[in-house]
Amino acid sequence: MMFIKSKVLASLLILSFFIFPLTVLAEEVNFNPHYIISNQEMRDSACMDYSQIESFLIRKGNLNQRALIDKDGIVKPATEIIYWAARNYQISPKVLLVTLQKEQSLIEDENPTSDQLDWAMGYAVCDDCSKSDPMIQKFKGFGKQVDSAAKRFNDYFQNPNQFNFKAGETYNIDGQSVTINNQATANLYIYTPHIHGNQNFRKIWDRWFKRTYPDGSLVKAVGAEGEKEIIYVIERGLKREIASMSILLSRYDADRIIEVNASDLDQYPDGIPIRLANYSLLSSPKGTVYLLVDDTLRGFASAEVFKTMGYNFEEVEEVSFEDLAVYQEGLPLTIKSIYPIGALLQDKTTGGVYYVEEGMKHPIWSKEIMDINYPHRKITPVSPEELDQYTTAEPAMFRDGELVMSPSSSTVYVISNGQKLPIADEATFNGLGYKWHNIIVTTDQALALHQTGEELKWLE
Repeated sequence: MMFIKSKVLASLLILSFFIFPLTVLAEEVNFNPHYIISNQEMRDSACMDYSQIESFLIRKGNLNQRALIDKDGIVKPATEIIYWAARNYQISPKVLLVTLQKEQSLIEDENPTSDQLDWAMGYAVCDDCSKSDPMIQKFKGFGKQVDSAAKRFNDYFQNPNQFNFKAGETYNIDGQSVTINNQATANLYIYTPHIHGNQNFRKIWDRWFKRTYPDGSLVKAVGAEGEKEIIYVIERGLKREIASMSILLSRYDADRIIEVNASDLDQYPDGIPIRLANYSLLSSPKGTVYLLVDDTLRGFASAEVFKTMGYNFEEVEEVSFEDLAVYQEGLPLTIKSIYPIGALLQDKTTGGVYYVEEGMKHPIWSKEIMDINYPHRKITPVSPEELDQYTTAEPAMFRDGELVMSPSSSTVYVISNGQKLPIADEATFNGLGYKWHNIIVTTDQALALHQTGEELKWLE
């Protein structure tokens, strides 16, 4: 085995994830006509309670202030009509709200006409139909429209083979080949058999209800029928697949995995998969041996360095250049490279603890940062003189994805891209799938290391 620094690897690093954009605007993500929303999302009739629907309508316009007629001819507010239609037919009120906006702009139009209200959901009105057709007058009126549409969506679920679009089949829709991935998507095409109409549905859905997950989030998709369970980490606007649980455990805490709707993950382009465990020993086809530290390859300068650092040849895994090309190449490991994977050193005099790596010492300002960032690491007491060998760098901070709060405040933050993002309320916390027991209570000093970013709010 030759311990030489590979020149080939440098040319392959063009695939490094640093070439991807740091942010991805929602408008730049292509609409996926094959999978619009998940079955779970369409069926989630309890996703908004009565008060949430009411406050949503009040924020968006004045629809709830109007005297509207329900399906039985009784005057009721829009909130009550939407709420009971959703509950009666097990259809998400979000689907009904988005459809009201898609069809007649009723949620945000301050002055809708009687015609808009009478045909609120566009139900029974086909492209070439006249609204004066006697055959459709029984569906006229806000309450009848909402109730009929919700009932129809439920019918699509109950009798999927009786309608002209079916999950798993491929159709030519507006000149485009569309393979419908799930029943909810089939339902939307049955209701509106056009690409543009369903693109508008998804656009409104994203504007109102899209979940954006902070950097460092560990996410597992639900609602993608027939697909294997995949865990991702969100980084720089990308989702990076984690190849196995053992690889995940070498880098993250599995208890932080949150379940998300598969359609929410569609907004994130695929990043470079994580296929190797942290601190893996890797051998390239040219014989170069590396230590993988996070996403950086550290090549051993010689076999002597390898042995001196206590590594075993039997632990080395042979990989291809393609496997290596996705990682950044860092400084080589030499006989002078102390603590190649970092170390916790404690000043014998002051008791202060530092994370030492690459000749730099990072002060650790709270026990919580030490426990979360460097679990199971041994603390080594050293003299002040030894610590003086290292240059003092910025303090260690919490990792992306961690939930943190101060004992003096009720605000919970999530760390993302080094910032602390305030979580607006309990609905947002629960809606994003977080777990209360994962909140880390730390010092104000440790929190102050992170600049405050934009507030996370579940609903507008």
